[in-house]
Order: sequence, then C-alpha cells, then structure tokens
Amino acid sequence: MNRQELVNLIKEKQSYLCVGLDTDIQKIPKHLLSHADPVFAFNKAIIDATKDLCVAYKINTAFYECMGIRGWESLQRTVEYIPSGIFTIADAKRGDIGNTSTQYAKTFFETYKFDSVTVAPYMGKDSVEPFLQFPEKWAIMLGLTSNEGSKDFQLLETGNEFLFEKVLKAGVQWGTPENMMFVVGATQSSQLGHIRKLVPDHFFLVPGVGAQGGSLEDISTQAMNKDCGLLVNASRAIIYAGNGEDFAIDARNVALTYQQEMAIYLRKMATAVV
Repeated sequence: MNRQELVNLIKEKQSYLCVGLDTDIQKIPKHLLSHADPVFAFNKAIIDATKDLCVAYKINTAFYECMGIRGWESLQRTVEYIPSGIFTIADAKRGDIGNTSTQYAKTFFETYKFDSVTVAPYMGKDSVEPFLQFPEKWAIMLGLTSNEGSKDFQLLETGNEFLFEKVLKAGVQWGTPENMMFVVGATQSSQLGHIRKLVPDHFFLVPGVGAQGGSLEDISTQAMNKDCGLLVNASRAIIYAGNGEDFAIDARNVALTYQQEMAIYLRKMATAVV
C-alpha cells in the first residue's frame, strides 16, 4: 500500500485506528479452544467485527512464533484473511546485518505479504536499508517507545540531544515519507509535539493507547499532521474487551468508541488545513 492509498483510507473511514492482534491463546475465550485453530478463530471474529472501523491490523509475531509451526500457520491464515485495502503490520522488530535483514524483509514482504514490518535500528543503516528496497512496502523504525526501559538508551543525552533524536534524524535520511514510519509510544506525551517538529512528514505508529494508558487526545492534538500521519494502535483494550461468546461484539464497541473520537480530531484537522 502506498502513502496516498493509506491517506485516502484514513479519510474514507474517518479513522486512524490500528487493531493489534497480539493474540495470546491463554487469554482467548475458552469456547474457542475446541476449534482446530483457536487463534485464527479468535482473530477472524475480531477482524469481522472491526474491519470497517480500522485502517490497519498489527500482528505481533512473538505471540505466534512461540507456538512453533502451528503459530506460523495461524499467522499466515490471519494475514490472508485481512481484507485487501487494509494496511498490515508485522510487528517483528527485526534488524541485523544487511544480508540477514534482506531475508527478514523477504519473509514478511514476499512470503507473508505484509505491507510493513517494524525494525530495530541499533545496528545502523545497513540493517535498515534492505527493508526500504521493496516498492509500496514500509519499514517502521523504533523511535521512542512506551516501555519503562526506554530511558536506558533512548533517553540518554548525547551532546545537546537525546539518543532517540539522533535515531529519528538518521531514519529521515535513510528512508522517505513514502516508505518509512516511526514507532512513537503513546505514553511519551511530553515528547510528542517535539518529535512531530523533528519529523514533520512521516507517519507514526503509536502504541500504548488503552491498556497502557496513553491518551488519544494527546496523541491527536500534538502529533497529527496535514495527512493525519498517525496509526494509533490498541491491542488488549480491544481484543480482550470481553471474554464470553459475545467477545467480538465487545471488541467492536471499544473499537467504535476509538473511531468516533478519531473522526472528531480528523474533522478538526480538515478545518484547520482549510
């Protein structure tokens, strides 16, 4: 999916919601465990309930890899079931020397046909560039994350700036607004406006809304640009909203609440641009 298609999708659905399919077999409703593939059965129901409200699905590969071949099969079924025209994210946080990164890129872009993959830039430019060689595919580079440990490295002062600022500035040079996004955690609200000034044109993938306590209002007012420029991810808050046989209805209700709030901010943006 190219940038303009993503922007058009956001405008059409009045949403920049990304639903995280971080599916833990220990947490899904018990009545699904009798299915041949319980994880896919759960994901299918969530997708059916939310596909008109979101513009992206993010699959955290760790929840699938831990189950071996069965997990990879569930992942493949899931990504193939997601309707065409919805942006797909492999949340795999890959990053290695160039030839290894090339194989990772082929895995997620060619074998599983995701639109994007999250990448870790710690090894530098040659670990990220292979992900940028695929037309209409995206690398989503870790920028400033929501976790407690982000301060261990990302918030180290290096001269007159933080390390994460150096990383963002480097990423802007490596990729373009057409193939590079950045992960910016929702709980880093004090930095959101500053980061948007550093990186005015790129999309941000923003995790941390819902269960982690990030504010959708803060994200939207501080980090939205003229094209929206945001994919706001909610995982547990949506997919585990209910645990009974009506779990998908509960998930839809939460997703709808997010989408309706997002529509308000998108209208404000459109008015401001005019």
